[in-house]
Amino acid sequence: MEKMTNLNFRVFLFVSLGCLVSVMCFKPVILMHGVFPNPNELPDIESKILKAHPGTNVTKIEMFSEFLTSIAPLWLQVDLITKQIRKVMKNSKDGVHLLCYSQGGITCRGILETMPDHNVDTFISLSSPQGGQYGDTDRLKYLFPNYLKENIYKFFYTEAGQEVSIGNYWNDPHHQDLYKKYSVFLAVLNNQTHNPQSHEYKKNFLRLKKMVLIGGPDDGVITPWQSSQFGFYDQNESVLPYKKTEWYLKDSFGLQTLEKRDAIQTYSISGVKHVMWHKNQTVFNCCIEKWLT
Repeated sequence: MEKMTNLNFRVFLFVSLGCLVSVMCFKPVILMHGVFPNPNELPDIESKILKAHPGTNVTKIEMFSEFLTSIAPLWLQVDLITKQIRKVMKNSKDGVHLLCYSQGGITCRGILETMPDHNVDTFISLSSPQGGQYGDTDRLKYLFPNYLKENIYKFFYTEAGQEVSIGNYWNDPHHQDLYKKYSVFLAVLNNQTHNPQSHEYKKNFLRLKKMVLIGGPDDGVITPWQSSQFGFYDQNESVLPYKKTEWYLKDSFGLQTLEKRDAIQTYSISGVKHVMWHKNQTVFNCCIEKWLT
């Protein structure tokens, strides 16, 4: 009877230690908010992560979280945020996960392409304009009430327009010559314009082990919604899936290489509005949780 009790204790101890180790093995997660951030964006996602994976080290990037600061030039955001997350990465020898929402996703991509020592395991891009933005949304109308998508290129494709974050990823399919001439951020990340560091950008991006792209047809902000999966309009405003885009076919920053490596996972979820992605439990359960181990 005593031997049985000791055996049960050893089994209990083994199982308990195993559970403790599994909790401690969750990689740290870095969260990045979107433009005009809702105060609950990051706490909503953080609470879901901690409930699913107790003990996870979660870092919320709260820089540029005010209304006006969130539309600061994206290279400025990339530079300052990189300095903050480098400390997290340095203390995470097994790597980190990067979960970035809306504009935060294209900002995080800038970090991935310019940070040669990043150790991001999985990059989760949650409803982010990775292919660019071209649409009349409430946010655009609020900031620029005198412009429509057809004519706002006249502002965005100027030096002044590139001082606004939205201008940094504005991709007008009807004015690609101006886009490639003036875009200082997205066109550079895509290596669609002269970039003396193009090789380094691609090499850095390919340090990723996995990229998860989440979006859906009822988003209402990211336009076209397929931009969240690197798709975009052609000059006739027909949507090209990412495998038919210029940046994929030329493998200009590594998208095709990741695809061939089976390192891209896409999720297209209907019925989710843009402001609800971080709140939707179904989205978290089906598209996010499994990648944060």
